Amino acid sequence: MSAPEYTVSTTGAFLAVLSRDMHVTGKELGAFLAQTLIQPFFFLFVFAHVLGGAGFVSAGYGQIMLPGLLALNAFFGALQAVAFPLVLDFAWTREIEDRLLAPIPIPLVGVEKIVFGALRGLISSLLMVPIGLLVLSGVAWPASGLLPAFLMTALGALLGGAMGLAIGTLMPPKRINLLFAMIFAPLMFTGSVQFPWRALDTQQWFQVLCALNPLTYVSEGIRAVLVPEVPHLPFGLCAVVTVLAIAALSWLGIRGFLRRALD
Repeated sequence: MSAPEYTVSTTGAFLAVLSRDMHVTGKELGAFLAQTLIQPFFFLFVFAHVLGGAGFVSAGYGQIMLPGLLALNAFFGALQAVAFPLVLDFAWTREIEDRLLAPIPIPLVGVEKIVFGALRGLISSLLMVPIGLLVLSGVAWPASGLLPAFLMTALGALLGGAMGLAIGTLMPPKRINLLFAMIFAPLMFTGSVQFPWRALDTQQWFQVLCALNPLTYVSEGIRAVLVPEVPHLPFGLCAVVTVLAIAALSWLGIRGFLRRALD
């Protein structure tokens, strides 16, 4: 009598791989929290609380910066969760080979990486909310802006996951030490995290540079609905540009993933 055959649907296998990755994140919760919260906490504490208390920045600066930090956490939390492990997997650990044996098409393994990174980025951003409310005083967000802000944050996390897949498959392993200097730092400081994009009208060369960074549209989109009194880019424009960037980077990342996986 032959043993019974068990079949697993593509969706079931995809969710199983995703669940395993999230389970590993739960087991490394301390490292995850340190990686995603320490830097933005000190950004907010120093720039808004310390410098604001010393009179070097306006009292309301924290209200402008906090939406940018939500975007930063969503974007970089996802990007780092995908890019660094992927470079290591393909170059040295080869753990990616276990995922490629899963009963799902190879492109979906890349999609799973994007979704996993996006979930981590979204969690990182949501964890930043109580920290921001604790550090800053008088934060008052309109209730009508909470759902659009959440949707924009989710898009920012997907954007980070897609960019992480593109970087992780295109970056040569020997250049991994240059990731922060060449990619992360420029993205962070031209993403309109610390300032509204409209405030750069007198520095148009830098304004154009920031407009080329997709993180700018996530920061401005969240800022548009949480602090609408501050000059900002239209929310609709930010959402459309972010979706287009997600599509373009996902296509680029999955192409790179297929090339590296089939080598």
